[in-house]
Amino acid sequence: MLKSEELCRKEVINIRTAERIGFVDDVEIDLQSGCISGLIVPKHKIFFFKREDYIIPWSSIAVIGSEIILADYFESE
Repeated sequence: MLKSEELCRKEVINIRTAERIGFVDDVEIDLQSGCISGLIVPKHKIFFFKREDYIIPWSSIAVIGSEIILADYFESE
């Protein structure tokens, strides 16, 4: 079983583009099932108060390694 704290601070790489997305900062939990539904990776800070995040769905995670997570991620704009 994987614990949420084991995911935090791992680097996420997009396997579609071979680009770094960033580092996992937090996880999103489905309250009904108690399962992880997504990974939260900060995009950038806007000013000093507001922050935008990538929310990578759990279904997009291809591989979780000891230091890196590979995700098949497509961000719609």
